[in-house]
Amino acid sequence: MPAGPAAAGGAGPDDGWLRVHPASPFVRGWVALAAIGFFFGRDIFERMLQGRPVFTDELAGRAPWLLAGGAAMLLIAVLGFVLTWYFTKYQVSGGYVRVNTGFLFRQQRQARLDRVQAIDIVQPLLARIFGLAELKFEVADAGESAVRLAYLKMDDARQLRATILARAAGVSTGVEGPGEAAPEAPEYPVLSVPPSRLVGSLLLSEQSFFVAVGGVASVVLSAVTDNQSFYFYLIPAALGLAASYWTLFNKGYNFTAAISPDGIRLRYGLLDTQAQTLPPGRIQALKIAQPPLWRPFGWYRMQVNVAGYGLVENAGEGTSRTTLLPVGKLEDAMNMLALVLPDPGTARPAAVFGAGLTGLDSDGGFVTTPRRARILAPLGWRRNGFAATDTALLIRSGRWWRELVVVPHQRTQSMALHQGPLARRFRVADLVLHTTAGPVAPRLTQAGVDEARALFDEQSARARLARKRQTTEQWLRQVAVPVVEPVETRPAPVVEPSSVVEPVETRAPHAPTQEGPQHG
Repeated sequence: MPAGPAAAGGAGPDDGWLRVHPASPFVRGWVALAAIGFFFGRDIFERMLQGRPVFTDELAGRAPWLLAGGAAMLLIAVLGFVLTWYFTKYQVSGGYVRVNTGFLFRQQRQARLDRVQAIDIVQPLLARIFGLAELKFEVADAGESAVRLAYLKMDDARQLRATILARAAGVSTGVEGPGEAAPEAPEYPVLSVPPSRLVGSLLLSEQSFFVAVGGVASVVLSAVTDNQSFYFYLIPAALGLAASYWTLFNKGYNFTAAISPDGIRLRYGLLDTQAQTLPPGRIQALKIAQPPLWRPFGWYRMQVNVAGYGLVENAGEGTSRTTLLPVGKLEDAMNMLALVLPDPGTARPAAVFGAGLTGLDSDGGFVTTPRRARILAPLGWRRNGFAATDTALLIRSGRWWRELVVVPHQRTQSMALHQGPLARRFRVADLVLHTTAGPVAPRLTQAGVDEARALFDEQSARARLARKRQTTEQWLRQVAVPVVEPVETRPAPVVEPSSVVEPVETRAPHAPTQEGPQHG
């Protein structure tokens, strides 16, 4: 079989199977090696710190045993690493990606390529030093990463990602061998987040507000009661805030977004870098939020639900992976919205989506909470509402913390009407839309009973019709793939908020104009 992507990074093929880079187990298991070294060398380390003689008669008597024990443990660890590498193989063939692991307890994982939801290339700090990267991708309803390949050479990881995305999208690579590499698709930059804006958004975040309020309360209580112990309550809050700031800054630093034929590409990270690829049409729901302290600057945050991202091993990782835009201006939010929803389904996109972000009452055709129920939400009843276009349902809420939730019709999995005793008294109800798990929870609050029931029936019909238009799991087979120019000769696309209604080809000609199939 011809050499495939990542063939240079591991052993030769074995009946179509390839191996990860030989240094992979050492990069993953460096903590175990460090622990062995510390356990057997801690006496010497402690003596050096205390300024005592390093080599004594007592230590000299134990030295052969320590060296022998350390060498045995090191040999066992290295042997385990080598066996782990040798028995870890992967294959992309027959519409599946397969990974075999384990030498005592064997495990084979496989996933259909046409169920791929997103692909990430992750580089922890140590892997970056050695030029390696981890490749992992999600499939529908997996609940966790279906495949994690750690580690490959960076170029091999990119080539393998391009091959998987091409086959998942239904693009013919012109080769038949399962290990043949598809060329990496060109990309066109859309936006980047300046570090200064990221820092400003963190300082004006909700947690900063509550910590500031707690600090003022501690000062007042200390002055009133003449008890200085209230200041100590600020220490854990300050430490938690600093850790949260660092995590968000580390994950959001150098955030860039680009569009390519295989999807939306996101890159971010300071120490640990990550490159995500979200195939077009695979985003299940989207939320645009604006905290009150961001309003003077016109900043917005965007988060998404993606199948397979709902249950993650690391909460901080999950937050970064579901963030489509950590902080951006209105133009940035509209650019990203145009990539997720190429066809807004309305001839007045600026008016409709603008009303969803900042409007009140019936602006943009929104239907809001009836006046009779204003006592239930005295501040938000004029904001709480919904509007439907030909392609998506828009739900807005929040007078102070503004939110706009967008759910493509074909992503509506099920719906439910909720009505408590107080809501029955005022003849209102909540409509909940069920999509994949994630940070976006589509819920229309305190809609009139008649309007909620009518929306329930109409949205069911829209979802059925939208799903019938899906003819294949392979998203690029649903549209004609246009010819693209090289990225070096092509200016970066700029999308104005008023141009969202235009076909996506006017902004990024290579992106599909029809959403992908529903999953879940």
